[in-house]
Amino acid sequence: MKGRPSLWSWLWLLIGTLYFFLPLLATFLFSLRAKKGVLSLLAYQRVLQDPRFYRAFLFSLEIGVLTIVFSIALVVPTAYWIRVSAPQLRSLVEWTTMMPFVIPPVVLTFGLIRLYSRPPLPLTSTFEGTTFLLVAGYVVLSLPYMYRAVDIGLQAIDVRGLTEAAQSLGAGWGTILFRVIFPNLRVALLSGSFLTLAIVMGEYTMASFLVGLNAFGPYMWLVGRNKTYESAALSIISFALTWFCISLIQVLNRGRGVAQIPGAH
Repeated sequence: MKGRPSLWSWLWLLIGTLYFFLPLLATFLFSLRAKKGVLSLLAYQRVLQDPRFYRAFLFSLEIGVLTIVFSIALVVPTAYWIRVSAPQLRSLVEWTTMMPFVIPPVVLTFGLIRLYSRPPLPLTSTFEGTTFLLVAGYVVLSLPYMYRAVDIGLQAIDVRGLTEAAQSLGAGWGTILFRVIFPNLRVALLSGSFLTLAIVMGEYTMASFLVGLNAFGPYMWLVGRNKTYESAALSIISFALTWFCISLIQVLNRGRGVAQIPGAH
């Protein structure tokens, strides 16, 4: 019957579900075998009792928030300006934001270290300096995801029409950007933000060279290297945190429509 899913559709859905959940289930069951002969949460208890877990997680979470703030501050005005005033530069900017896919993170990391390990900006000589370099590097790594999310969000709204309507009401560029464009990009910004956060929480190369075990990625590598069951438990915890972020997106977006221009009727 037309409109009903075919048998092949259900079959591929089942295969995809098994492909996704079976490794996760196997990892979860393995993480419960830390105590010989019984299933227990001992591995999770050991991970959660490790103070380095909280320090690394909170540090990476802080770095992720800073990365999101700087990424939004860089990408949204740029993408908006291209849409309104310089559409001929869109191809160039899109090509530029794809460069993190071409340049390996290790190359970017050594470039930052080489450039900022000597005067006039010896940032690698202090922890605050290396933290700033880490945030800057993550802003670069997140560009493909944040820019695509914002660009798709701008495609979904009438940017030029909203801008002209706001200008007709006497709004300046700052008001247009923060009270018209940002509210209409809420869904896109949330999507790009959580993609950015996922990158920051799981990234290893840049964090290991700049801040070491202070970050969550190197900490996960250390646990995976030295502790078998705890590494499986940590993988499940990381997966749960990711799904928590995705659920948070759904909660924040539930029942909210597109923002309107105040006074425009």
